[in-house]
Amino acid sequence: MTILVTGATGNVGHNVVDQLVKRGADVRALVRDPAKADFPAGVAVVKGDLLDVGSLREAFSGVTSLFLLNAVVPDEFTQALIALNIAREAGIERIVYLSVIHSDLYVNVPHFAGKFGVERMIEAMEMHATILRPAYFIDNEVMIKDVVTGYGIYPMPIGTKGLAMVDARDIGEVAAIELLRRENAPDPLPLNRINLVGPETLTGPVVARIWSDVLGREIAYPGEDFAGFEQNMQQAMPSWMALDMRVMAERFVSDGMVPEEGDVERLTTMLGRPLRTYRDFAAQIAG
Repeated sequence: MTILVTGATGNVGHNVVDQLVKRGADVRALVRDPAKADFPAGVAVVKGDLLDVGSLREAFSGVTSLFLLNAVVPDEFTQALIALNIAREAGIERIVYLSVIHSDLYVNVPHFAGKFGVERMIEAMEMHATILRPAYFIDNEVMIKDVVTGYGIYPMPIGTKGLAMVDARDIGEVAAIELLRRENAPDPLPLNRINLVGPETLTGPVVARIWSDVLGREIAYPGEDFAGFEQNMQQAMPSWMALDMRVMAERFVSDGMVPEEGDVERLTTMLGRPLRTYRDFAAQIAG
């Protein structure tokens, strides 16, 4: 029995690989450049690309379970559908797909809408899968740490409705648990969805107060300037992605990213421990 992990060199994917190895699974990692792969001993590294059908057919051969993660790229939707079609062709009936929370609500956010389209394929074609729906990653805050510490502001326009930010390590561990639950079941299990959230729902002012406590000086939340946010994002990413991030932030403010009743308790039970907190992560990267 072999579990294939796509997106294996990324933050979430690497956590999935590590958690599977800890649990004694036979893991195969799909990567574009094997020279850059750095995995625990025993992980089989295969070269491939989600748009290269030949490499996918080779990588999927002999695989019993699939973890599908697609990067936020212009052809993310196409990549996912191709991968799922090849998985179906290969007879893989145990799948965990990384989507996003509220993919069905944030309809104008490109990478949300694309993931919801993938969810629709999985459901309509009656594929046996767990759809993981993570909220905003706490780990994204690494990108804005220097702004917080250097300018004394928390620059992400997340508003006051609240985001249930989740740690990528928790995402990776839940994904591994679900992969093994499906892998070890005698028959393919029915479709299910799991919201992946943090232990608390955070607003812009609350996050600023957490940073103030961690750094021992006042950090302000300046509010929402979406045009300025998009302009700043363009310094670090293509314009299409900066716009994607802007409309996502606008939906943060208008709709929030609030968990459903029972989400936190469900995850805590699955992990057998409390979920990781924003405060602990901020202290870690500030140090």
